Amino acid sequence: MSLRRGPLSVGERVQLTDRRGRRLTVMLEPGGLTQTDHGLLPHEAMIGLPEGSVVVTISADKWRQMRHKQDLDTDTEAPDRAKPWKSSRGIGGWAFTVMRPRLEDYILSMPRGAQIMYPKDVARVILLGDIRPGMGVLESGAGSGAMSLGLLDAIGTEGKLTSIERREEFARVAMGNATVFFGHRPAQWDLRTGDFDTLAADLPEDEFDRIVLDMLDPWNRLQQAYRVMAPGGVLTAYVTTTTQLSRLAEALRVDGRWTEPEIMESLERSWKADGLAVRPEHEMIGHTGFLLTSRAMAPGQQALRKHVRATKDYQTDVDQGRPPAKSSGLGHEREMVDLADLEDLELRRVSDRKLRKVLRDLDHQVRTLQGGQDQED
Repeated sequence: MSLRRGPLSVGERVQLTDRRGRRLTVMLEPGGLTQTDHGLLPHEAMIGLPEGSVVVTISADKWRQMRHKQDLDTDTEAPDRAKPWKSSRGIGGWAFTVMRPRLEDYILSMPRGAQIMYPKDVARVILLGDIRPGMGVLESGAGSGAMSLGLLDAIGTEGKLTSIERREEFARVAMGNATVFFGHRPAQWDLRTGDFDTLAADLPEDEFDRIVLDMLDPWNRLQQAYRVMAPGGVLTAYVTTTTQLSRLAEALRVDGRWTEPEIMESLERSWKADGLAVRPEHEMIGHTGFLLTSRAMAPGQQALRKHVRATKDYQTDVDQGRPPAKSSGLGHEREMVDLADLEDLELRRVSDRKLRKVLRDLDHQVRTLQGGQDQED
């Protein structure tokens, strides 16, 4: 993307910010008009201004006067594209700073079909996935294009992004958002519509340096992902629930061709600084999703795994050691796995010596408590 400088022009998206920090993003159009809670903003008043200019809203009455004067000057009747006749739009005099939006601003304000990935997660994917200019990246699940915009910006014009989106309407939304943001359709973006396994099967082996998966079942895509990934490439997956996270992590370990997965999530909290009054904002962006990264091993090589102590059983479900459920008459009875003792499932064993000490301390505290109550009585 070439950096846009100079005066604001028709077809650009701009961000309006008032003194209270409230933001509004609009696209500049000939004869356009933006309605705010404090009056109207004609686009003609913003076109041609440099970034960082302050624009002031006008009342509906003044807008009508401007339209009437325009009709007299041109001896034509201008089309009534907007009807701002509500009294709430007749205030005027409210100031906004006009700027070109940052990528984060654009992602949060752009039209969307599917739920977007938050900018905090987009930034972490690019950093954790080590996505840099000139790389070939495969993305599964374009959605509304939030992650795609970040990837396109990271790889630059010399890189290549191949995205596979199942739904055609979502692909159209993603491409539209990218076209508006960059000012043209990105030439380095190959956006395909269809099933991931089917389309990925036609991709060459070792084609991609990085893979980003944002889908419901990424563990079912590991076979094709490994085939098209160059050795040492980084796989980054975005999942929202702990069950998805567990299944993906275990699938990577069972596969054996991926390094031990690294898992993290990011939490975002803004702060307010006003003189010596420095405090966090009351609201924050908490959990949005988990990010899992793993790297592809060389062909024929098995990933190294940390040795797990035999006393720690992370795999067996505690329900497997219970008696089978009563028959429902349909023959669907739960089978029981023979376990010597449910204690075999303990993740942390407590020594008998430590347990005796804990009981002694608690007995002493109970006796002390009872003694104090007897004295009060």
